[in-house]
Amino acid sequence: MHFASSWANHTTKSAAAQKRNRRAKQAYALHVLLILALLLALAGYFGPWVAHKAAALVLTGQDMAEFVKFLPEVRAGELRVMRELFYLPLVAGALGLVGLAANRRLRYPRWLRWLLLLLAVPVALSMLPPAWTPRLMLTPEFRLQAAAIGVCLALVVLHPLLRRLPPMLLEAITALLALAAAVVPVWQFLRVRSAIDAVYGRPVTLGWGLWLMPLGFGLFVVALWFSLGCQKRG
Repeated sequence: MHFASSWANHTTKSAAAQKRNRRAKQAYALHVLLILALLLALAGYFGPWVAHKAAALVLTGQDMAEFVKFLPEVRAGELRVMRELFYLPLVAGALGLVGLAANRRLRYPRWLRWLLLLLAVPVALSMLPPAWTPRLMLTPEFRLQAAAIGVCLALVVLHPLLRRLPPMLLEAITALLALAAAVVPVWQFLRVRSAIDAVYGRPVTLGWGLWLMPLGFGLFVVALWFSLGCQKRG
């Protein structure tokens, strides 16, 4: 009787340990997926949105913010676009990296947190126009870009303070930014597509970056949701 009871306790403990190990592996996989998803989204952003055999005629997500202001319909006021919205993926990417590094629940090792923060800097600086000066960034045309860059870089520096915030708050903010970055720039691109077709003289070929970016941000949001579920089950 004593042997049977001991065996039952051992079996129960072993099953509980296996369950914990399984959950730990799931959490680890989701934490890796969070980083990979953001990198995937950024790869899509810097990848071709308009594909062309001639490299000079390829347009990336980053190019779109500058390119749209030269479209005849935009210059004439017939087509209203907010070109800064094409930088939304960079804001979501930079703040997403900062949010991952500052999230206590994710428990990334220190070296990885610092790597995420370092990656956030060039992502934020990618919002700078091709030829810029400090004075140019203070003009009305570029003021919003300058503010977005400043906020991103400030949060990189202030990330120790962000670690005091509730993890769920950080996750909600980064998830909302990711959703906006997945939808709004693509929607705006589709609005100006006919004007781009007119400039190219034929219907343009859509590049892989245009679908890879929203896919990456979508995976990021899904991974955040499931990682939160793993924590609650644990």
